[in-house]
Amino acid sequence: MNAEVNVVSERTLHPMAVNGEALQIVAHWLKSNGTRQIREPDPRRTMIERYPAGLFSEAELDALWAVMEG
Repeated sequence: MNAEVNVVSERTLHPMAVNGEALQIVAHWLKSNGTRQIREPDPRRTMIERYPAGLFSEAELDALWAVMEG
């Protein structure tokens, strides 16, 4: 009978099981970030942030923007 008790106590947890500390971390993150509105991506801003300053002139950015918009 002891062997049966050990088998039950040594069962592995379900992969989705979480402990209290993990739940607190997720709750804190949701409290801080959960209410933010998701914005539509701005391709022009993405290009400005992604590429080095001065790589594209304003005219080139406008032309690329027009191509991207279709």
